[in-house]
Amino acid sequence: MSSLFDPYDLGPVHLKNRIVMAPMERSRARNSDWAPEADTARYFSQRAGAGLIVTGSIAISPWARTWAFEPGLYTPTQIAAWRHVANEVHDHGGVIFGQIRHGGRASHFSHQPNGQPTVSSTDTGATKAIAMAFDEDGKPAFLVQSKPRALRAEEVSQIVGEFAQAARNAREAGLDGVEIHAANGYLHDQFINGALNTRDDRYGGSIENRIRFTMETVDAVINAIGGERTGIRLSPFGRYNEMPAFEDEGETYLTLAAELSKRHIAYVHFSDQTRWADDVSIPENFLRAFRSAFQGPLILTGGYLKENGQAAIDAGEADLIGIGKPFLANPDIVERLRNDWPLNAWDSKTFYTEGPAGYTDYPLYVDEPARRASL
Repeated sequence: MSSLFDPYDLGPVHLKNRIVMAPMERSRARNSDWAPEADTARYFSQRAGAGLIVTGSIAISPWARTWAFEPGLYTPTQIAAWRHVANEVHDHGGVIFGQIRHGGRASHFSHQPNGQPTVSSTDTGATKAIAMAFDEDGKPAFLVQSKPRALRAEEVSQIVGEFAQAARNAREAGLDGVEIHAANGYLHDQFINGALNTRDDRYGGSIENRIRFTMETVDAVINAIGGERTGIRLSPFGRYNEMPAFEDEGETYLTLAAELSKRHIAYVHFSDQTRWADDVSIPENFLRAFRSAFQGPLILTGGYLKENGQAAIDAGEADLIGIGKPFLANPDIVERLRNDWPLNAWDSKTFYTEGPAGYTDYPLYVDEPARRASL
């Protein structure tokens, strides 16, 4: 039986264990270039004990921006900054994929070039969902997402090309691969969702049409950097960012899983929202059906730690286990879990702030008996 702490070969990428640092937004590109800063390299290198690190979301272009102080990967300055991050992680023995994203309507006009409207599959906006954006005084604030406009078909193709270029930029920067963020109510999810997507062109209507944008993106990224370096995040039955339920939701995601399986991509990252959202439920046996449809490596994230993570691996539900917030407060969480050492508590007040507090200052565990024995 495989252990959470056993090595795992993700195609050509060797992972030293099956624990994944899940992607989490930290709002740390606080400069005019929207580039990761020096403390970002330290933050990720501190957590290089993970088998795989997936960065927080990275904007693929100026109009993809979603969250205040989100880093980008579309300029030479940004590529150079990510190269510093990748080098630091590699120097500490880690593996790091960049999560590339277009937020679509889950954004705010203050993020858009010249304050233009956000975009989506249609012009239907969220009514309560928020984005960390900039108020009329230019100060960061949590604001209701702006009403979008529907993308034209040729613009969808343009965005596909921007994902492919961001993937090339990631590899140029030394990142080991990319994860396409098609989950949690961001742009791809806005096309996949059969209740939100009411288009009558080749990107709307049938399941095949609604997953077309996602599959075109996957194919373009595969062509750019190879399937073995391409992952994708999905959130079946997720309701984050006001994603509504729709009639053929299960069938849609199983169809998508089967199509992804044909591409032999690096992995699918399944975001299970049931443990942190009261309005989310996943049908019984759906995960097993998804596993059957997608034959490649599966990362499962959503409230997992040592015991339930190992149970998921034992049950054949996942190959790798993603851990989110506990990783923020415990850079050495792999060793803490391995040795059953206590965990630091995270400080939610510092999730989107600046400076070292709540970012690079969480302490490592000190095993006092072992330390004394070594004296």
